[in-house]
Amino acid sequence: MSASQSERALAYLHRHNVMTLATCDRDSVWAAAVFYVNDGFTLYFLSSPSSRHALNMTQQPRVAATVHEDYADWREIKGVQLEGTVCEIPPREEKRARALYAEKFPLVGTLAQAPSAIVKAMARVRWYRLVPEHLHFIDNSAGFGHRTEVRCADPHPTFRE
Repeated sequence: MSASQSERALAYLHRHNVMTLATCDRDSVWAAAVFYVNDGFTLYFLSSPSSRHALNMTQQPRVAATVHEDYADWREIKGVQLEGTVCEIPPREEKRARALYAEKFPLVGTLAQAPSAIVKAMARVRWYRLVPEHLHFIDNSAGFGHRTEVRCADPHPTFRE
């Protein structure tokens, strides 16, 4: 994939807010929509540790996800499909995830000014990191079913404080 294609995929992730996260346990599959922020191709999100998808992730950390819009014309479809590994992040990395999240979602970043329902919800969530192993950028404007594989340069990026 060319640098410009990789940049297009990153820009797409940066412009969007919600990913559909697909998880599984030994007996079933589940999908959940979660807000995310990206740092390169690494995605950070928060969820209740008692949610079905979070419980699934503790049993099976391999997940799939999509980021896309709701299109009326199939020729306009664009999006990202990926599979990777998810984990709860350590406190030192949470600081970075919170800062990125606050840039994208200011309401969450300024909890002192957030509605009490948001503050209460934030007290019950955990932060997670999804590192893609395989990622495809879908762009039907380039042709029906057109998808380009994105090679994530470092599948396990190092955290910087």
